[in-house]
Amino acid sequence: MNAAVPSEGRAAPPVRVLVTGLRGFTGRYMADVLTRRGYVVHGTLASSESAAPRGAREHVADLLDPQALLKVVEEVQPNHVLHLAAIAFVAHGNVDAIYRTNVVGTRNLLQAVATAGSTNLRSVILASSANVYGNAVVNPIDEGVSPQPANDYAVSKLAMEYVAALWREQLPITIVRPFNYTGVGQSPQFLLPKVVDAFRRRAAELELGNIDVERDFSDVRDVVEAYAGLLDAPPGCVVNVCSGTSHSLSEILAFAREITGHSPHIRINPAFVRANEVRRLQGSNARLRSLIGPWHARPVRETLEWMLLA
Repeated sequence: MNAAVPSEGRAAPPVRVLVTGLRGFTGRYMADVLTRRGYVVHGTLASSESAAPRGAREHVADLLDPQALLKVVEEVQPNHVLHLAAIAFVAHGNVDAIYRTNVVGTRNLLQAVATAGSTNLRSVILASSANVYGNAVVNPIDEGVSPQPANDYAVSKLAMEYVAALWREQLPITIVRPFNYTGVGQSPQFLLPKVVDAFRRRAAELELGNIDVERDFSDVRDVVEAYAGLLDAPPGCVVNVCSGTSHSLSEILAFAREITGHSPHIRINPAFVRANEVRRLQGSNARLRSLIGPWHARPVRETLEWMLLA
C-alpha cells in the first residue's frame, strides 16, 4: 500500500516512519522500499557510528539513552515505528551488550513511544528472531510453536517480546520473527556472506562448522517488503517472516560451486560447531501471507547469484 493516497483531489499528508538502525544492513534496504512506497523515512543512528547525520531525517539516539530516544520520537511524531536496531550476531562475544541492547534498549524505545503519546501512531513493529524457537521438533514452525531459546541471543529476543507485552494495551505492537536472511552488504561474520566472500575470492580453502544444519533462508529484499506490508496490517500478533523452505549448508555450497565454477576445499573446524547448535529451522509463512496478501520469496539460489555476481 502506498503511503500517500489522494482523496477528493487532495494528496494525503505524508506518512512518517521511524526506523531504528537506519544504516544497518536491514535498515538501508528498509529505507529504500519505504521511500519507493511514498513514506517519509526518519531513522536513528548510534552515537558510535562514524559518520555524522546526513540530513534532518537522521537522528543520533542510542537505544540505551532514554532521553535521546524520547526527543527523537517527539520531534518525528511517527505514524509507524520499525525497530530494527539490535545486536543480531548469535556468536557476539559480549553477552552483557546483547541483553542491554536487545532487551533494555527495546524497553527504552517503547517507553519513549508511549510517553510521546502520538495520536496518529498506527503500528510499532519489533524485529525479534526465529532463533527463539530453538531446536523445535515441528516443521514447518508456525507462530504457535513454543519458544525454546538455545543461546543468549535467542533468550534476549524472547525477553524483548515479553517486555513488549507490558505495552500491549498502549501501543499497536506487532512482533516479527524473521528466519535467516541475507543479501549484498551483510557482514561476512554471518554464514552466507562468509561463504560468498570465499567463493568470490576463489579461496583455496573454506573453514566452516556443521555443514549439515538446515536453515530457512530469505532474501533481505523480500524481508523488507514483508515488513513494509505489515505497517498497515492489524497489530497485536507475532508473525514469522520466512521463505517456507530449508536448505542445508551442504546445498548452499553446491549452489555456489555451480554458479562460480569454483570448488574450495571445505575444512570442518570443530571449534565452529556450537554445542547448542539449532539443527533445523524451517518456518511457515501462512500468517504473514494472510496479513499482507501475495508475497514473493526468492529461491535461495537466486539470492546467491545476486551476491556472488554483484
